[in-house]
Amino acid sequence: MKRNLLFAFWLLAGIITGGLIASVCQNVPFLSWLAYSASIGIGNATPFVLDLSILTLTFAFALRISVAQIFTIFASIFLYRWTVKKI
Repeated sequence: MKRNLLFAFWLLAGIITGGLIASVCQNVPFLSWLAYSASIGIGNATPFVLDLSILTLTFAFALRISVAQIFTIFASIFLYRWTVKKI
């Protein structure tokens, strides 16, 4: 249980830190490549809508990831492996 929580912590920390780095480096000319991102998903522009008479269901999934987030996710996995040895 501790290892799963530790992995989730490091993974979320990597995603948040990568997003922060990407937004900060967006206007820096020689670091702007870190902010390059791509979006993939289902129903990204127009979600799938199932309209029943009393219930309306909307289905959509979108994932947007930047280069900085990829780097920080790998760093967080490395840090997880380093810290899990000490538990």
